[in-house]
Amino acid sequence: MSLPKVVHLTDVGPRDGLQNEKQPVPAAVKIELVHRLQDAGLKEIEATSFVSPKWVPQMADNAEVMAGIQRRPGVRYSVLTPNMKGYEAAALTRPDEIVVFGAASEAFSQKNINCSMAESIARFEPVVRAALDAGLGVRGAISVAVGCPYAGEVPAANVEAMSRMMKDIGVPLVVVCDTIGVGTPNKTQAAMEAALKHYDIDHVAGHFHDTYGLALANTLASLEMGVYQYDAAVGGLGGCPYAKGATGNVATEDVVFMMQGMGIETGIDLDKLVDAAQFISDALGRPLASRVGRAILNKRAA
Repeated sequence: MSLPKVVHLTDVGPRDGLQNEKQPVPAAVKIELVHRLQDAGLKEIEATSFVSPKWVPQMADNAEVMAGIQRRPGVRYSVLTPNMKGYEAAALTRPDEIVVFGAASEAFSQKNINCSMAESIARFEPVVRAALDAGLGVRGAISVAVGCPYAGEVPAANVEAMSRMMKDIGVPLVVVCDTIGVGTPNKTQAAMEAALKHYDIDHVAGHFHDTYGLALANTLASLEMGVYQYDAAVGGLGGCPYAKGATGNVATEDVVFMMQGMGIETGIDLDKLVDAAQFISDALGRPLASRVGRAILNKRAA
């Protein structure tokens, strides 16, 4: 078995990790979190989203956050843009990349954005075109790729269909997302195989939530297929506002510890990453959730 020698991680903590928090998180805290992540060596950071504050009030300070970040050469800052209005607002803040999303479940698509899978792609097509014309990177997130809170198990054929539609509108890279964390290694590999029918290995990424404690197992299952790009969230932050019971993303520090133990390069300083995780956990007023983070903090204390 030949595993990748290098893994590229995108920390989605500032956006996907914080979007579901009920308590307001000040823009200064979000900006400091981004700074700490880039200090730890993260080269890809999902900073915020340009969605309606009516639906996601936590992201209402998106422009303030983008303006406050002290950008570092070699770091890409991405933002979520659900429609043209969001894209136009985002473009003013000069992101390096935008993220669009489509569900691999008709039920989830209807509940989430009130349209079919195909209709969601039609909405995103002008956004993708505008971003590519402006020279921005584009990622297409395929949500609920293995399980849906409304429809149950999602067939791999749905992931293939969404991948094909993403490819047809020019999305260069897709992220296979286990949004509610119900994936198992075999189901994860089936979803990845479906995406790989339309994208090569350099243009597919994984995004796993840890609801049932299998996010690292699913990461390893994808790694064994050659997938080397992953989303993760510092401190295991996150959930999904449209999927009750879904817990946080796989913790970036847990992924980094596993990769380091396997001899796979991440370019990330684990100690600084744990410091960032402790910072945001303190800001939220709760204990650090990640296993690796807690273990390292306990070791320091001893």
